[in-house]
Amino acid sequence: MNQYKPPYSITSKMVNLISAISEELTRIEFNENKIITPKLRKINRIKTLVGTLEIEGNFLGEEKITAILEGKRVLGTLLEVTEVEGAIKAYKSLEKYSFTSIEHLLEAHHHLMNGVLKSAGKFRTVNVGVGNHIAPPCYKVDGLMMQLFEWLQNTDEHPLIASSVFHFEFEFIHPFADGNGRIGRLWQSVILYNWKKVFNVLPTESIVRDRQQKYYDALGKAGNLGESTPFLEFMLEAIFETVQQQTRNANQESNQESNQESNQEKIVNLIYSNNRITIKELSHKANLSESGVKKIIKKLKEQGKLQRTGALKGGHWTLYSTSSGSI
Repeated sequence: MNQYKPPYSITSKMVNLISAISEELTRIEFNENKIITPKLRKINRIKTLVGTLEIEGNFLGEEKITAILEGKRVLGTLLEVTEVEGAIKAYKSLEKYSFTSIEHLLEAHHHLMNGVLKSAGKFRTVNVGVGNHIAPPCYKVDGLMMQLFEWLQNTDEHPLIASSVFHFEFEFIHPFADGNGRIGRLWQSVILYNWKKVFNVLPTESIVRDRQQKYYDALGKAGNLGESTPFLEFMLEAIFETVQQQTRNANQESNQESNQESNQEKIVNLIYSNNRITIKELSHKANLSESGVKKIIKKLKEQGKLQRTGALKGGHWTLYSTSSGSI
């Protein structure tokens, strides 16, 4: 029986945050098809990649990372591009990793750091220090990681707590020569995904990036205290902000879609009333910009609901229903 137990305390703040996070996740799961749209999946994956890379000093940004995801060439150093490609590959396999497998952790590190680090996918063989923190000697890394994974596999703690404890203990052990922060954040997402599938698209790393100094402060405070409690509170706050933001984004997108439908209906009604109405007149009567009107007209044409006959001057519009001819 594994007797190892990482030191930490459960506080009232943690209990309240776990409850709040669970409530938000229930809302997301209940409306998953509306909230986790393909568009938001792509946006959030890019935010995740940008967040975890920027914490480590890679600032290629959303536009270039999107281009790399689409297979395009971008302007950047070889190291920057290689780091992005590694992060894309590591996160692409997030759903395939077993959260209790050291072998999968090593595989993820190899995906992430291949081309950046000669020892990618292997635990460090040298002693290291990070700021004021002196990591355990390299000869202890294998044993410490085995203990940590055994605890993770057998713990009865709530996954929100267990994943945050793992994250801190992993950073404390600092098992790799480089890439520990990126892997620690990735593996917390892997653990949480095993609990709730929605975590494969929640960009917690982006929220951590926005609170980067607090992230480091929490790691340092926990290290000085000798237990991970301050870091657990920080991570639970970051996760809560992530799920709240997801709900807000979904509501905003829903409102935008509703507004677009309303504006489209305005244009259709105006054209139905006067099939010779001009773009300028549509813009004025619908209280929309001319470019906005043109976008709606383009969409109506693509949907097969609208056709223009004749020139801009002297021509006319023809509206079509979805089930019959012109109306």
